[in-house]
Amino acid sequence: MPAIAPTRHDDGLRPSLSELIALRDRVRGWPPARLAAAAVAGPAASPFRGRGMEYAESRPYAPGDDARHIDWRLSARTGKPHTKLFQAERERVTLLVADASPALYFGTRVRFKSVQAARAGAVATWAAQFRGDRIGAIAAVPGDPGVVPNGGPRGALRVLEALARWYAQPPARDAGLGPTLSIAARLLHPGASLVVLADAGSLADVPQGRLATLAAHHDVLVVLLVDALEMQPPRQRLAFALGEAQVDLDLDGALARTRWKQAFADQVQAQTRRLQGLGARVRCLRGDEPTDRLLGALLDPRRAAA
Repeated sequence: MPAIAPTRHDDGLRPSLSELIALRDRVRGWPPARLAAAAVAGPAASPFRGRGMEYAESRPYAPGDDARHIDWRLSARTGKPHTKLFQAERERVTLLVADASPALYFGTRVRFKSVQAARAGAVATWAAQFRGDRIGAIAAVPGDPGVVPNGGPRGALRVLEALARWYAQPPARDAGLGPTLSIAARLLHPGASLVVLADAGSLADVPQGRLATLAAHHDVLVVLLVDALEMQPPRQRLAFALGEAQVDLDLDGALARTRWKQAFADQVQAQTRRLQGLGARVRCLRGDEPTDRLLGALLDPRRAAA
């Protein structure tokens, strides 16, 4: 979709490192955030997936063990069922996965979806740093190594610098969200936190099995970036620029509105239902909404039930 400049007088076209850093105060000032500081678990052996759980060892399967944690490779090799044991780690890893779809570089109110994606990633970064997590990030940008998970303000700053770089302008090529999530699956240990910043259209090509595996082993939050025009177009004729050409679209007609809804709102709803059905949490975020709307999903100790 062609880009339409935001209506406010601020930039809104590309994220700045200073605005991403400034979001730290929003996170620190969120009232229930103080409760999360006490939620860090100490080391404890457990067969169940939970906050900050990493693989410890495998042992023979016993009645009552969670079937989701069967060690299929060891079971096949020995001929007897085995289950994986996990132990809590003090520093959980939070990994951001940044979509690089051209559809993100669009916006009609306040800011582009790409700028909102960077801001959402910044809020997630500061929330992870507040919790004491190590924070890293990868993007669907070919050849970009991403950011290795590190703790503390310095680790957070590296991620913010990457977000500002990734969303400054559309990359020359989009590696695709599916392959990028496959990389994330190889990097993460069970119990990690995964925050995906994406356009709904990018998720359509991600295999069901990949999403199901990630949701089964990790705390997955998908932030779907949307624009107000996409979700509720006006009943009028709009002019879109496609390079040097202009295309007029009459959105007052029933057929045009139906096709528009199928292309945008219906796709967002379909991907939301799909992800929630697999056990992932989903939040839709418009470009004109406060980015700290995500804080409840990121910092509330009860967020796992959301």
